[in-house]
Amino acid sequence: MTQRKTYYGGFHESLESENTELVEDLKDKVGALKSLSIEIGDEVRSHHSLLNGLDDNVDSAGGLLGASLRRVKDLGRAGHNKWMCYMLIFILFVFFVIYLVTKFF
Repeated sequence: MTQRKTYYGGFHESLESENTELVEDLKDKVGALKSLSIEIGDEVRSHHSLLNGLDDNVDSAGGLLGASLRRVKDLGRAGHNKWMCYMLIFILFVFFVIYLVTKFF
């Protein structure tokens, strides 16, 4: 009977030792996941503030573009067709230059 107790006692100690090692490994992994989730949260907050700034910049650019478009429409209604033709030629020239620069450089 004592031989069985010794066998089961050794087996039990072996299982306890293995469980202790697995618990320690699990603690390490949980700690790593916790630090990773904290870093992800910091990164998300950083990107959120950048996107808010970008949103504000796009809104202001949209306002400027809308005001410029209104001025161009007012210029077209005023009967300055010669200036509109010059502006159209200039815009086409600028787009052509941009195309050439992107194509060959």
